[in-house]
Amino acid sequence: MQLLKTIAIAFSLFSAVPVPQFDWDEKNMRYMLCAFPLVGLLIGAAAAGWGALSTYLSLPSVVTALGLCLLPVLISGGIHMDGLCDTYDALASRAAPEKKRQILKDPHIGSFAVIDLIMHFMVLFVIWLVLPEIRFFAVGASFVLSRSLSAAAVATFPIAPGEGLARTFADTASRSRVLVFSVLLSAACAVFMGLSGGIWMAAAALGVFLWYRFVLIPQFGGLSGDLAGWFVETAQLWMLIALYVGQLAEGLR
Repeated sequence: MQLLKTIAIAFSLFSAVPVPQFDWDEKNMRYMLCAFPLVGLLIGAAAAGWGALSTYLSLPSVVTALGLCLLPVLISGGIHMDGLCDTYDALASRAAPEKKRQILKDPHIGSFAVIDLIMHFMVLFVIWLVLPEIRFFAVGASFVLSRSLSAAAVATFPIAPGEGLARTFADTASRSRVLVFSVLLSAACAVFMGLSGGIWMAAAALGVFLWYRFVLIPQFGGLSGDLAGWFVETAQLWMLIALYVGQLAEGLR
């Protein structure tokens, strides 16, 4: 029962999937970050299902690409897109860390976020459209990998000053166990992606993760929920770009 409560809380926080609501308490939140990648697993399964349906119905590639762009947002409820937009606005300010953190908390969306969000989806749509082969096993694992790495970050990275979801998650989580679980799951995802023709995707995720830790986090004085959302969406985009580049490289051999 405790396991189901933990999973339900993870889905209620990080998805739009209707689940029973439970109070947040120490037991429920201790391993909630370990359940976070399950949302990615659902998104990956939905993407694979959409791909199979599109093939069966012989849908135009444009329709298939549009569905693959929309499904992750619909299932996640767009929660990570909010962090992506806030982070874009904060980075565009070129301000000090404290000012950037204030921008993250601003509920309004700025012009830089709108511009970058449009560019983000344009690139995402085009990559889905022109991929020579959508390797759905590797793609599905990528949705899990981005979230397991995000959980590892919350368990290990310095947290930004002040109150926020990232601090709540970090303070209530069993950090050492969450870290071990997340690292093992990330390694398993990377191996699975490699066997499924997506080893370049795993390399891209690691690159974004390192940039996240050593470049982005210092600019804000620590990790926040918005930065975590930025990471999930950015890692997903670059993994998809890496899949495309990898297939191009394979074609040149």
